[in-house]
Amino acid sequence: MLSVSDLEKRYGDETALADISFDLEPGSLAVLVGRSGAGKTTLLRCVNGLEEPDSGRIRLGGDAIGPTDAALVFQAGALLDGKSALENVLDGGLAREPVWRELLGWHTPAEKRSAIERLHAVDLDGYATRRVGDLSGGERQRVGIARALHQEPRVLLADEPVASLDPATARDVLDRLASVVRRDDLIGLVSLHQPRLADAVADRYLGLTDGRLTLDAPATDVDPDRIAEVYRD
Repeated sequence: MLSVSDLEKRYGDETALADISFDLEPGSLAVLVGRSGAGKTTLLRCVNGLEEPDSGRIRLGGDAIGPTDAALVFQAGALLDGKSALENVLDGGLAREPVWRELLGWHTPAEKRSAIERLHAVDLDGYATRRVGDLSGGERQRVGIARALHQEPRVLLADEPVASLDPATARDVLDRLASVVRRDDLIGLVSLHQPRLADAVADRYLGLTDGRLTLDAPATDVDPDRIAEVYRD
């Protein structure tokens, strides 16, 4: 279980997050909603370790969350266009490989097989040698998910991963993300600007308003009016 307790984050005099507490279970996908500037990205970065909270705790299975326990899929993908899909996915495992392997571009056969399996998990069979710069937006985002999976995280985070995609492609990417969360028994947390896209994949909703948690409920208990309240507030 991922447990966030009394989390606060400030930037100077500005409070980005205040009194944030929630629990998320493995094998489920939580969708984080709220206006731009509500604190969604800050929360994801705190869980991922890219930001240090000013107070509060983040625990995974009762222990402090480690530097490789959470992987983040970025909105713009953060991929290297000149590399192949396989090479980008392999970058997800750099934390457990010697630096010289990356410098030489050499990886063990087992590591390559594992990376190819990540591509298969997001329906990119046969894409290993394709240059990422030549892929569509939806394909790029799925490579980003595969790279995050190759980190072997226990928590999979995604920050507006479908913001620049058309609705059909966005639903496909979210379906892939939800599928791997459930298949690998991961804890999933994804922020979205378009809550309607989450209808088919969300197990839980978290809503942020001005840095405070104003919604925390199972998806079965959340209707469009409850989500709209997060934005009205």
